[in-house]
Amino acid sequence: MSHIRTTLRTAGVAVRAMVVATVVLGLGYTLLITGVGQVFLPSQANGSLVADAEGTVVGSAHLGQSFTDADGVALPQYFQSRPSAAGDGYDGGASSGSNLGPENADLIAAISERKALIAARENVSADAVPADAVTASASGLDPHISVAYALLQVDRVAAARGLDPATVERLVAEHTTGRDLGYLGDPRVNVLELNLALDADAR
Repeated sequence: MSHIRTTLRTAGVAVRAMVVATVVLGLGYTLLITGVGQVFLPSQANGSLVADAEGTVVGSAHLGQSFTDADGVALPQYFQSRPSAAGDGYDGGASSGSNLGPENADLIAAISERKALIAARENVSADAVPADAVTASASGLDPHISVAYALLQVDRVAAARGLDPATVERLVAEHTTGRDLGYLGDPRVNVLELNLALDADAR
């Protein structure tokens, strides 16, 4: 009987410890962190959502999206994002890169095709097309492009909108983020925010 009582007592302690840990760590900690996020970083905690001039949410500052028509053709009045290998493209539920090596024939063919397409669209030589314009990011959801790729698109966007290229260049500069901590990474341009600024500027 003593052995049974000891076993039951041990089991009871284990169950109580599990319940307490579940409440404190599973529920309490979650509520605490959620509360801290809502108080100190509400935008980030809620997905860094971006709204247009009418207040309609059109995306997230951290997720890339396409600016093409129903046939996948680039809309000339908008800056274009990096290619995406996430699902059918920019699929937040299937974040992924192509996972193809640099010598993979399919990747080489895709890069060559993209480079020729962009060169024709922007009226430049293929050698002027930057790497990020023809390669997908590891997530397939990168919301940024390089400053070089943004500047490559200025003349097309300006012509499509009837704007002075200098005006469009100013918007690119205003939506360029510098290196993290002053030295990590490269300067980059958020495509969604830049395109929304263009739409707002046209009003």
